[in-house]
Amino acid sequence: MSAEHTVAEGAPLWEPSEQVVANARVTHFVHWLWDRGVLTETYDDLWRWSVTEVDAFWDAVWTYFDVVGERGDGPVRTGGPMPVDGLRWFPGTTLNYAANALRRAEETPDETAVIFRSEAGGHRVLSYRELALHVAEVRAGLADLGVGKGDRVAAYIPNIPEALVCFLATASLGAIWSSCSPDFGSSSVIDRFAQIEPKVLIAVDGYAYNGKTFDRRDTVREIEAELPTLAATVLVPYLDPAAGPDGLRVGMHYADLPRADHDTLEFEPVPFDHPLWVVYSSGTTGLPKPIVHGHGGVVLEHLKALSFHQNIGPGDVFFWYTTTGWMMWNYLMGGLLVGSAIVMYDGAPLDLWRLAADNGVTYMGVGAPYITASAKEGRRPGEELDLSALRGIGSTGSPLPPEGFAWVYESVRSDILLGSFSGGTDLCTGFVGPSPLLPLRAGVIQCRGLGAKVEAYGDAGGPVIDEVGELVITEPMPSMPVFFWNDDDNARYRDSYFDMYPGVWRHGDWLKILPDGGCVIYGRSDSTLNRGGVRMGTSDFYRVVEAFDEITDSLVIDTGRLGQEGRLLLYVQLAPDASLDDDLLGRLKREIRSALSPRHVPDEIVAVPGIPRTLSGKKLEVPVRKILQGTPVDQAANRDSMANPEVLTHFTR
Repeated sequence: MSAEHTVAEGAPLWEPSEQVVANARVTHFVHWLWDRGVLTETYDDLWRWSVTEVDAFWDAVWTYFDVVGERGDGPVRTGGPMPVDGLRWFPGTTLNYAANALRRAEETPDETAVIFRSEAGGHRVLSYRELALHVAEVRAGLADLGVGKGDRVAAYIPNIPEALVCFLATASLGAIWSSCSPDFGSSSVIDRFAQIEPKVLIAVDGYAYNGKTFDRRDTVREIEAELPTLAATVLVPYLDPAAGPDGLRVGMHYADLPRADHDTLEFEPVPFDHPLWVVYSSGTTGLPKPIVHGHGGVVLEHLKALSFHQNIGPGDVFFWYTTTGWMMWNYLMGGLLVGSAIVMYDGAPLDLWRLAADNGVTYMGVGAPYITASAKEGRRPGEELDLSALRGIGSTGSPLPPEGFAWVYESVRSDILLGSFSGGTDLCTGFVGPSPLLPLRAGVIQCRGLGAKVEAYGDAGGPVIDEVGELVITEPMPSMPVFFWNDDDNARYRDSYFDMYPGVWRHGDWLKILPDGGCVIYGRSDSTLNRGGVRMGTSDFYRVVEAFDEITDSLVIDTGRLGQEGRLLLYVQLAPDASLDDDLLGRLKREIRSALSPRHVPDEIVAVPGIPRTLSGKKLEVPVRKILQGTPVDQAANRDSMANPEVLTHFTR
């Protein structure tokens, strides 16, 4: 990728063959619906039915997948119109996430459930039978510690099998899971876990990343000291096999947690909206929002998204590069719901293409920056490696530019489906994404998700087509938060999503919906660039700037306030051996003027050693904007929620 190699947004790249359409899991669902009198011919027909006949659609998802649980004969929903207004899904229904995730332990016990790899060379494989046995033993150990329905189990743990086992054991008891990656600092973890008052903390002694080791035992002691409700801190000796729980107030060794005499797995039936886990917003300012999702909403949404949009099912090997502190970890675990094997990888993203090749991955998910970085490095994975098993690639975290789309088809494989997703922690899913039934174009997300009535609202507060507007969701989805922890009157929940349009979820992204249903995300609406009345999303800017070989990353900030135009500042992280000389400055400004507009030529371009990002990889546009407007750094950004807090010193006024 370079400034000279641009790809037109909307350029055709892929079209499903008749065989792909015929074999797609969503096609089977369509035929199943035909037998029940729901006659749809196209994806658009199916989507419109799913967001118009909302109750019928989600009831069909339950029935089609034969969800493990007691459906009962009650309605699909009561109250509403949104969960914040008292909406309840499937009242009278009981189920358990873990029972659905482990159903293959009875049906196909010897099939592979988990493939684990680590940067340090660790390798384990678990069948569904073995996974279920580990879960049963740990479940009994947690119960002996007093963990029961509604209690919280918190984990400070990397993406390793013990994390999955402890999560499923927690869910099987009707207890509530919450996790942070061990690269989080102690105050960031305490900000999250102290809100939910856990009964048990599961933590590792340390981890390895990018060739270095990090001992976290002192951090674990600091976290434990601030969680007075703990009955036990279970230490997993991950970095050092000889590590023990020395110095912990209520410490115990992980080896003492499983109960080997309990090999029969049981599941506590819970209501549809019973809390499954607590996940957190990025937490760049203030305390992170503790978002609670329910068992039933997650089961239905992940069954639908993984099967109908990513076309994943039994026989697949599903991988997404993530940590336990990002909602994509929760989403990756959902691969068990559809009967696939999941690949858990712990370490730096050194060569994820090789990881996919070595493990026969059929669906590989990464953040959009990894794709653009691979392109800039000149990688051609399709020629370098055996990726014959790979038939789908997922991209999320930030908008993928058209050039990134084109690179996948030029350099990886021309016959796979690139699934660009946009969604969020808030619903623990992508609500605009791929479909194996539709053609794919550069820079365009193929469709709105089934059951997701996503619209773009214009300045008049109503839906617009082929115009950029606020991304909203106008009908409820089962995976919307059940509530926020410690938000008894739903005030914080309402302020987070329903302050602008009562009864309508406002997500905070700029979206354009094309006449044929394709979607383009333009970045966060609260960090938009408004220059002389010309409004533009930041993703447009990054596409132009980061196409230059000399630039590895960038951040653009408009310091203006309502009714007052400010300065437009561009920060660039240079590639090794590159310099921000007059030649590069001139070429940058000319390209921005030509590709965007004269109004969007920056007032100043500054070279910095790094671009501030959250631990999940998102650029900190809004906090940096606040800093440049005069907010003290420690009030504008939570350093412990950042991957590289040291770079903040380069973004002061």
